[in-house]
Amino acid sequence: MKYYLIVGEASGDLHASHLMAALKEEDPRAEFRFFGGDMMAAVGGTMVKHYKELAYMGFIPVLLHLRTIFANMKRCKEDIVAWSPGVVILVDYPGFNLDIAKFVHAKTKIPVYYYISPKIWAWKEYRIKNIRRDVDELFSILPFEVEFFEGHQYPIHYVGNPTVDEVTAFKAANPETFADFISDNELADKPIIALLAGSRKQEIKDNLPDMIRAAASFPDYQLVLAGAPGISPEYYQKYIGNSDVKIIFNRTFSLLRHAEAALVTSGTATLETALFRVPQVVCYHTPIGKVIAFLKRHILKVRYISLVNLIADREVVKELVADTMTVERIRAELQRILYDEAYRRRMLDGYEYMASRLGEAGAPAHAARKMVALLKKRFKK
Repeated sequence: MKYYLIVGEASGDLHASHLMAALKEEDPRAEFRFFGGDMMAAVGGTMVKHYKELAYMGFIPVLLHLRTIFANMKRCKEDIVAWSPGVVILVDYPGFNLDIAKFVHAKTKIPVYYYISPKIWAWKEYRIKNIRRDVDELFSILPFEVEFFEGHQYPIHYVGNPTVDEVTAFKAANPETFADFISDNELADKPIIALLAGSRKQEIKDNLPDMIRAAASFPDYQLVLAGAPGISPEYYQKYIGNSDVKIIFNRTFSLLRHAEAALVTSGTATLETALFRVPQVVCYHTPIGKVIAFLKRHILKVRYISLVNLIADREVVKELVADTMTVERIRAELQRILYDEAYRRRMLDGYEYMASRLGEAGAPAHAARKMVALLKKRFKK
């Protein structure tokens, strides 16, 4: 079978590479062609475009690169038709991928599968019409999405969450002790407060200074910052200043494994932190806090922004978002998770419940098995 995959960012490259490896297990004759990244290329197949040529974030960058974006879409559509795969597999990245799905559905007989569904439950719920029309099968990694899509008369497949796989594999392969970790990274022999301030410069600028000011109030702990790929130490230093903060790059899982608490900007990092059973405070500041707070109350369709709370469907971790994120509130919440044993225990119990909803490891394998079975059934007709 010929599989055409499309991703638009680093996380998609990671998840798609694992899916491709699992598809090869299910279908030894699998051939791959893709818009993707280095991890996908390592699995095998032909890379048509690197995702770095697609990934423009924010209104102004998108506006400035519209010609390139449209050219990439045109190239992708033409390449799919020319290669004529057995299936097109879209991975997240809805702005680009839903347009591709519309084209493939309208102009070809190729089935469209979507792995890691668009988060239309948060906003842009109207996109369900496009998904129902253009996507043949949708594979979800978040359990609460099943009820949401079924509520729109569109059944989907929950296959588990790949972050569970990544954390489980890391724990099995890395028996590093705390003593090893602090020695290897030239850290002090003190318990750690981890700082995960996001992966984009704007997130770091908005969140890191207040995180540092709040966490610096606990001198019995050392502050260790998880450096994001593509962000230079010099950029971080602008916001660290003279604070006693150590930056560690490419060791986020190791950091979480040995941290006593964490301050985390919302995103997959909140889920990773929970799976390592590290009590956390979710911190997401924005310069237009009151506007975002209004949107959260009146536009967004969900009560929470962190994956931990969304999956558990209750407040497991405190979310300090927009105008509610202040140094004083971060400090107070950090005080509770460090020194209030009952409060800390309730959060850890909430993590266990969340993990039970996610299920066991094996998401890429579950997805690949289901995809191959559905394709075999389709082409037997």
